[in-house]
Amino acid sequence: MEQHKSTKTFQTLLLLSISCSLSFGQAKWKPITQQSKPWSRWWWEGNSVNPKDLTYNMETYQKAGLGGLEITPIYGVKGQEANFIDFLSPKWVEMFKHTLNEGTRLGLGIDLANASGWPFGGRWVTPEDACKNVNFKTYQLKEGEKLSEVITFQQSPLLRYVLPKKTEISALKYPISKNENLQELAIDQVKFEKPLPLQTLMAYSDKGEVMNLTDKVSAMGQLNWEAPKGNWTLYAIFQGWHGKMVERAGPGGEGDVIDHFSEKAIQNYLKEFDKAFAKTDVSSMRAFFNDSYEVDDARGQSDWTEDLFKEFQQRRGYDLRNYLPNLFSKENTDLNHRVLFDYRTTIGDLILEKYTGEWAKWAHGRGKIVRNQAHGSPANTLDLYGLVDIPEIEGTDLLRIKFASSASNVLGKKLTSSESATWENEHFLSSLSDVKKALDLFLVGGVNHIFYHGTNYSPKNEAFPGWLFYAAVHFTPHHPFWKNFSTLNNYVARTQTFLQDSKPNNDVLLYFPITDRLTEPSRKGLLEHFDGVTPEFNGTDFKEVAQKMIDCGYGFDFISDKQIANLKTQHQQIITGGVAYKTVLLAESEQVPLETLEKLVQLAKAGATIIVHHKLPADVPGLGNLDERRAKFKALLAQLNFVKVNAKVNQAKVGEGSFLLGEDLDELMIYAKIYRETMTDKGLQFVRKTATKGNYYFINNKSGKAFEGWVKLEAEVKSAALYNPMTEVLGMAKVKNNGVYLQLSAGESCIVETFKTVEKGATYPYWKASKEAEELKGTWKISFIDGGPTLPKALETKDLGSWTNAGNAYQDFSGTALYQLNFAKPKTNAQGYWLDLGKVAESASVTLNGKYLATLLGPTFKVFVPNTLLKAQNDLAIKVSNSMANRVIALEKEGTVWQKFYNINVSARLKQNLGKEGYFTTKDWTPKESGLLEKVTLTPVEVLK
Repeated sequence: MEQHKSTKTFQTLLLLSISCSLSFGQAKWKPITQQSKPWSRWWWEGNSVNPKDLTYNMETYQKAGLGGLEITPIYGVKGQEANFIDFLSPKWVEMFKHTLNEGTRLGLGIDLANASGWPFGGRWVTPEDACKNVNFKTYQLKEGEKLSEVITFQQSPLLRYVLPKKTEISALKYPISKNENLQELAIDQVKFEKPLPLQTLMAYSDKGEVMNLTDKVSAMGQLNWEAPKGNWTLYAIFQGWHGKMVERAGPGGEGDVIDHFSEKAIQNYLKEFDKAFAKTDVSSMRAFFNDSYEVDDARGQSDWTEDLFKEFQQRRGYDLRNYLPNLFSKENTDLNHRVLFDYRTTIGDLILEKYTGEWAKWAHGRGKIVRNQAHGSPANTLDLYGLVDIPEIEGTDLLRIKFASSASNVLGKKLTSSESATWENEHFLSSLSDVKKALDLFLVGGVNHIFYHGTNYSPKNEAFPGWLFYAAVHFTPHHPFWKNFSTLNNYVARTQTFLQDSKPNNDVLLYFPITDRLTEPSRKGLLEHFDGVTPEFNGTDFKEVAQKMIDCGYGFDFISDKQIANLKTQHQQIITGGVAYKTVLLAESEQVPLETLEKLVQLAKAGATIIVHHKLPADVPGLGNLDERRAKFKALLAQLNFVKVNAKVNQAKVGEGSFLLGEDLDELMIYAKIYRETMTDKGLQFVRKTATKGNYYFINNKSGKAFEGWVKLEAEVKSAALYNPMTEVLGMAKVKNNGVYLQLSAGESCIVETFKTVEKGATYPYWKASKEAEELKGTWKISFIDGGPTLPKALETKDLGSWTNAGNAYQDFSGTALYQLNFAKPKTNAQGYWLDLGKVAESASVTLNGKYLATLLGPTFKVFVPNTLLKAQNDLAIKVSNSMANRVIALEKEGTVWQKFYNINVSARLKQNLGKEGYFTTKDWTPKESGLLEKVTLTPVEVLK
């Protein structure tokens, strides 16, 4: 952290030296807080933790700039069995309490996953509370016939392992929680062969008659019924067990996943936490966490719950048992689609209310907030995010990311978090530059509470590479980039101080048309699972519109039917979550709920503008009370009398507002006076927020090349402050015609603070090259100062290149090398210089004449050098850290076993890196380039006027 303070002092002196003003005016960094720092998931492998090493780990994380940790216990380390601690046992609670105390001492926040692994489940989950599926049989009878076949369903055995199987299902005890070796077995899914309970038996005639025969089935499965007149099809519904096991579970946390559609299941599940913490003060813990749904990351779906028929009747207004042929039919009919919609909607309601709502209520009752990953659920993820305190997303698709931030924005939540940098590249190949690129995408997508995925508890004296997780970015002190990790963390913290201390500023609420997807059958099973817009919405107008809005620079949030119900109109604007939007936009969809159209018409009557792309929806979904709902729907549509207002826009005035309809999205937006941020045309991405005196823009240059020029902003700009969160340089920006002047290297980001009044202060330093770049020539002295397996001998060279070219000892080395060069001051006199390191593998810390300049993460490796810092002769020192890869390659070559973890161990991301027994391997790898790879240059620069 001392290095951080040194940077700030240097940059402050630099700015003062080039400004005639001693005041920074309106440009001022916000205080960094625990919450504005990035946090990390903290894997407790096997819960093999002890107080001494817990403290060591936490002190190391705190020094690196992390603000908090989320504890997720997972599978253990082989050889550590004697140190395994069962999840939620008294000893585990003792270790957790020590962690809370140390978190308070060190200023680290603590969250806890409500499971060991994911999804929710564990050894204490009984078969009654475990996730279930539906099974059915059909029988055919004619008039006067009796069924001779016994009505039974024998569940077929199934045993799926994470890796190749360890034993046969016949060797396992039932229920699965009775088995003692679950950590070693690493079972992914298990179904025991057993007769399934009959839920209902229904008979359907070819004349449309329906009869419930359930009470005519004996305990032995014999049907006491003679078919009356007609041809009859009988449907027998049996409740089965899906068999999904908790993924990556640690000791004591292995077992069945809970039934996510059952209030009783989640309540019984959470009682184990109440029991564990009954006599322990956990008041300093902040939040409970739920990882992504992932119940159906297995064979078949979990698609049933014991009370489904009752819940369906209460919610949809009719008996699903009367329509079983329509639910299970493969025929493409309107009736089948409507029954399927109602079934899926009921499942979504149960996840929302009986699971997510009950979990949040339980946590709130204990003084805790909840973080939730809703993606992957068979429900409207916007609504699931809406129930929790901190919606959390993961992934690399901007539209997917916006689902979590949209729920926060629409409902007035302060934080949106992200599971970040999970799989950037293959193991050991992700640089801090790669991680920053991933984080910038989250920040642009509206995330303001970064979580790494993550850091592993590892004993202080554990040999390289320490304890690792199966995912591919390893944030561990054993990684050479750890020396420079704090630079990235400080960058995130400075950025998030702005993004957390502001409100959303988007113009459009884009309707999430889940109805059409809930109506259409799926090849995967009865349920459809929602995870952003891909693949469920591929080929839809909704996806095309959403992507166009991203590409063209429109500020928008997604909104659900439930959220639309709570919108209000005020002064022609649409109000939700304490912020104002200019319109609701409907992409083309066939059906929307009656309540949604009623609300949109009501908003328009009160003065709002509603935009419809292509065409209005034509019908309502579902079967219950269809005729009445359809009549009201058509009556509402009849109120919309569209007239052409120009060649591409049609308008229907409704009360004080209107509906706009057309094919051209841009023309519709212009007519509604909604304007895009044109910076996206130049390869810049942004998120816009409302600040106290104007707006904040976080802008990232994703173009892959340097950008320089004027950027017009849609926010009112009389003056603007410009902040570089990586270098800490700040000042008042050049402003002209509602635009600001930006200079951004490839991958670089900045924050622009706009003001509606003219503000004064020290100017931001813009530089332009005054001469060509000059190569720094001479003899480079290269010494290896930290890392292993051993420190290679020092080198001297006049021509820079990968240090792996120097021989075997250098090829095997992962760590940090010190490059030193003495050079004469350039003859060209200038106000300053850009010191450009060229291509670097992979991060570098630069000192000149004993003065620390910066830590550079890439992809551009250049730093400003003021003229006053140069002498006649200059000593340049550059510490370069490479990746873990070369040392791991060396370990494998010498036969050292470092993959010593249970369950999935360390899995390969790419097939070519899949070794024996399904584990990751580097056997075909060659050493990765390391060090300064190209010439280092100085470019004279002058202040841009």
